[in-house]
Amino acid sequence: MQFEWTAEQDEFRRKIRDFLHANLPQDWEAFSEHGPASPALTAFAREFCVKLAEAGILFPHWPVEMGGEGLGPWEQQILAEEMWIAGEPRGGQYMNVNWIGPTLQKYGTEDQKRRYLEPITRGQSLWCQGFSEPDAGSDLASLRTRARLVDGNYVIDGQKIWTSYAGLADTCFLLTRTSDDRKKGITIILVPMDTPGITVRQIPSLIGEGDIHEVFFDEVTVPESARFGEEGQAWEIVAYSLRNERLGIPRFTLARAALDRAVQMLGEQGRFSREYVRIEAARCAALCEAAATTNYAVVQRRADGRTIGAESSSARYATVMAERVVCEFVVEFLPEVLAGASPYLKMHHQRGIVAGIAAGSAEIQLNIIASEVLELPREPR
Repeated sequence: MQFEWTAEQDEFRRKIRDFLHANLPQDWEAFSEHGPASPALTAFAREFCVKLAEAGILFPHWPVEMGGEGLGPWEQQILAEEMWIAGEPRGGQYMNVNWIGPTLQKYGTEDQKRRYLEPITRGQSLWCQGFSEPDAGSDLASLRTRARLVDGNYVIDGQKIWTSYAGLADTCFLLTRTSDDRKKGITIILVPMDTPGITVRQIPSLIGEGDIHEVFFDEVTVPESARFGEEGQAWEIVAYSLRNERLGIPRFTLARAALDRAVQMLGEQGRFSREYVRIEAARCAALCEAAATTNYAVVQRRADGRTIGAESSSARYATVMAERVVCEFVVEFLPEVLAGASPYLKMHHQRGIVAGIAAGSAEIQLNIIASEVLELPREPR
């Protein structure tokens, strides 16, 4: 298969690159080490995304009726690729663009759309997603955070963990339990993060300052109108949201850019002539290309208007494999970069080490691939 971008797509990519060149500071590579959820990068992203919105390239793939340009899935892919190669200067607002906005448009009430979509389109809103819990990571059906309907209000008690952006977010896309049914008992509530009873604690980590948190809900009370969709509809909504999220995070482009940077450094040091190094670099490049091809196949399904199912998990796992081998290549042959010799490669390492966890763990993706793509039996016959 011969794949080529159209002239219009090439021009769109140039437009984004020109914007990044004009609007990222000269010390951006060092600055991006702060992490996408750090106070410094979050503050930068709030200004940067306003500029993106004013330039018409914050959400160009959204339908015109939502305020977008009506461009297609390939333009969304190009936008995401260029942002990730640059180290994702949108910070947590990439979630707004990829899945929160479209999910609000599809499932939200008119009041919810009016309240939440406008700040998103201005580039002035930051969300977090309250999914994982101490005993319910990728197995969302095991979650225990509970919401009780009392006199027209939901009263929420429970705990979330590994919640990105929670320390600075405006709103939480919160999964709660409203009945004991494993799947049909889960309901989404949109909770302002300044609601009394919410406590956020940062979890120290290797992936950047302020990136993950514990969030505690103690008698948190919100009106019934904060419910998103119907009670018990969360499983359907989350499945729709995650398909958008997973395809909107082309980590393989950052991995390939990091690999190219590492090969350049090794060449300048006279260390790339070793056969073993070249073989390992080729293996990394092949896996990056495989991840790109697998993701592009899914993007084409979306462009053709076809339903996207478990094949998105295949694309997700291919990306995880690419990220892992590039991280391992850098650690083996250029360990000094993690001490600051290359801010870009250090930034990639911070992003790369969570590739198998964010947006659903790699192990869960393998289970989905086994059961829904390969149709393997769950029990030995």
